[in-house]
Amino acid sequence: MGNDAGQSGKANGRKSGMNIDTALVRELAELLNETGLTEIEVEDDDRKIRVSRGAVAAAAPVYAAAPAPAAAAPAPAAVAPAPAEPAAPAGPDLKNAVKSPMVGTAYLTPEPGAAPFVAVGKDVKEGDTLLIVEAMKVMNPITAPRAGTVTAILIETAQPVEFDQPLVVIS
Repeated sequence: MGNDAGQSGKANGRKSGMNIDTALVRELAELLNETGLTEIEVEDDDRKIRVSRGAVAAAAPVYAAAPAPAAAAPAPAAVAPAPAEPAAPAGPDLKNAVKSPMVGTAYLTPEPGAAPFVAVGKDVKEGDTLLIVEAMKVMNPITAPRAGTVTAILIETAQPVEFDQPLVVIS
């Protein structure tokens, strides 16, 4: 019994078990909300922390039970990007959709207050910038893979987007 008490004392100590930085987990959870991402993973020499929300929630218990409430709180926010899904029934045009190559935040203008890169009905050439996806503080231009006419814009500016989400339809 004395051994067990000593062991539990060590478990609460610095070296035994995984030392979880709850402030870091909370900061990562806040970053999920701010960026609209569904998962963030950080790694240093001897530990890896993944905070996720939505369908990937099974990954959170692997690292600790403590981040579960922080990760669970943003879950309702994961439902917010759902308006992109009703666009899916927009029909067969989605086969011509330009999809997001990454998770991030989409912007239809080069800067706030500027004219949008494209509009419905506008002709584009291969390589023309359609929008920007910000990921990890880097602005990534999404360009037209082919020439055509923009027939639909499936997102709004400053909207979180997921990998492979349809963004713009070019016919």
